[in-house]
Amino acid sequence: MNIFILNSGRCGSSTFIEACRHISNYKAGHESLSHLVGDARLNYPANHIEADNRLSWFLGRLDRKYGDDAFYVHLTREPQAVINSFVKRESFGIMKAYRDGVLLGETATIWADDLASDYLETVDSNIRLFLKDKSRTMRFQLEQAQTDFKIFWERIGAEGDLEQALATWDTHYNASS
Repeated sequence: MNIFILNSGRCGSSTFIEACRHISNYKAGHESLSHLVGDARLNYPANHIEADNRLSWFLGRLDRKYGDDAFYVHLTREPQAVINSFVKRESFGIMKAYRDGVLLGETATIWADDLASDYLETVDSNIRLFLKDKSRTMRFQLEQAQTDFKIFWERIGAEGDLEQALATWDTHYNASS
């Protein structure tokens, strides 16, 4: 079974995958196919856990390929914390792509926090809509990661070192400076 950690970014997806590296019956990757196009973009191996915030833009294709045969996690973080993190990264990455490529027209007058808020609402809405007819889903909140990760572990039938996986959440990977 494939598992997808759907998220906006800036919400702990790197740490989530680091914790998953302590699962022995799944492989885990973070943005592992983000550089590919076409069918290869979503050609994940079986028993793979993938976190990639860009998947929110591929949900139609993800549904066509995996449908209800995968397990989907909607990873979230307190919205203002996500917005604050994106504001620190407004001039590159997904925020630059959203401002310059998705939103067309005059965006120079849009405050960075308004842009980040709009991006977050768009992505989270896309994910919620995608998940509405899926039978194997879970909402995972970063603020209660250790509790939610235990539930995730059980729901996917994970094997490995749960204690090491939980300890991973004490380190913040890919944190904004």
